[in-house]
Amino acid sequence: MQRFYPVLFVFLWSTGFIGAKYGLPFADPLSFLLARYGLVITLMTAIALLTRAPWPKEPVQWLHIGVSGVLVHAVYLGGVFIAIKHGLPAGVTALVVGMQPLLTAFGAGWLLGEKVSGRQWTGLALGFVGVGLVVSGKFGEAAALGPMLLPAVIALFGITAGTLYQKRYCARFDLRTGSVIQFVPTALVTALAIALTGEFQIEWNGQFVFALGWLVLVLSIGAIGLLNLLIRSGSAVNVASLFYLTPPTTALIAWAVFGEILTLTATAGMLLAVSGVYLVARAK
Repeated sequence: MQRFYPVLFVFLWSTGFIGAKYGLPFADPLSFLLARYGLVITLMTAIALLTRAPWPKEPVQWLHIGVSGVLVHAVYLGGVFIAIKHGLPAGVTALVVGMQPLLTAFGAGWLLGEKVSGRQWTGLALGFVGVGLVVSGKFGEAAALGPMLLPAVIALFGITAGTLYQKRYCARFDLRTGSVIQFVPTALVTALAIALTGEFQIEWNGQFVFALGWLVLVLSIGAIGLLNLLIRSGSAVNVASLFYLTPPTTALIAWAVFGEILTLTATAGMLLAVSGVYLVARAK
């Protein structure tokens, strides 16, 4: 069963762009995320208490889990949602965040002592080229985006730093209580950002509620739980390489759901990305 976790994670993670597309027209991005975090904290606290899940015994572990949560959730998701809300094409956002495996490969050797083989470097390069091909059609729209790229770049560094930090300092923790510890500081940081930059703004309707429910149950609980399991059991480079498959998978879902046509270039890019991930994951 565990061998299917990476495939399931990529699929669930990719649907996050779909959920954002449905919900962001009716909410400020940080307000959207704060509502999402509040529901996740409520659900996971109830689950942790009902199942009597163990809480970390050392205060330093609470700190490490909280820091990893802020990086993986507050910084990454905040950057992605703000970028999309302010007009950055989803394909360009995916490409920027898709550079994460390359940054992780550099950081893994420096911080974690993981050796990145030549075969893995080849796979990482193939994956990056593949992602570029998949979203290449968006570059014409992105000529004058300027500062709108900044939130996506911040998101890139957030998810990279969060993955490396968690792998080094808190790779193993109970997923039920750990989720609560990760999302509480994430919600506090997001609430502070809202207080400093604007006000809480949500237009409640059926479409937004559906998007919010999807992101809470499928992404914040399902996909994040799988991500924590993958970080616990695999190398940082192998886990990061899975993010190369997010843009191609998102494009495939958009084709199935919205009827968007996949070009020959995009299809070739998908094959390159899959090949790159295979090389990274199978390298000795």
